[in-house]
Amino acid sequence: MNTNRKFNLKRPHQFFGLGFGTGLAPKAPGTFGTFAALPFIFMTMYYPLWLQIVFAVVISIFGIWACGKTADDLGVHDHPAIVWDEVAGYYITMIGAALSWQTLLVGFLLFRFFDIAKPGPIRMLDKRVHGGLGIMADDILAGVFSLICLQALIKVGLLPF
Repeated sequence: MNTNRKFNLKRPHQFFGLGFGTGLAPKAPGTFGTFAALPFIFMTMYYPLWLQIVFAVVISIFGIWACGKTADDLGVHDHPAIVWDEVAGYYITMIGAALSWQTLLVGFLLFRFFDIAKPGPIRMLDKRVHGGLGIMADDILAGVFSLICLQALIKVGLLPF
């Protein structure tokens, strides 16, 4: 069945699950979906660290619902167009980082690496957890791994703090 007929950005869960429509990009929807995190990153960059963490938890929990419901609509678990998980993962990567083009670029590259390569526990979550939680869990963990790497690069002085 052609799932394109089931895309409906007027449905709130699909609007968010499809990353405001960025997940409908014909090539590399996950990469385009990652860019959809930028407004949230810029909006919260001066918030205290604890509030950035709360925001990350909220968009992640919201994503479990939006991605799960969108996957149900499409009849495909983790359809490539579902990219809210990338939004949450890249947002998590950038928690606490002073924003510059260098940190944004390196954070983006780190997140895309962990999201695509899915080393160790990320791959395990991707294979074993299903539904909306399964769609979100591997990208949340990829975001945490990327956050740790980005903060380490900042700490040793390879990136601006």
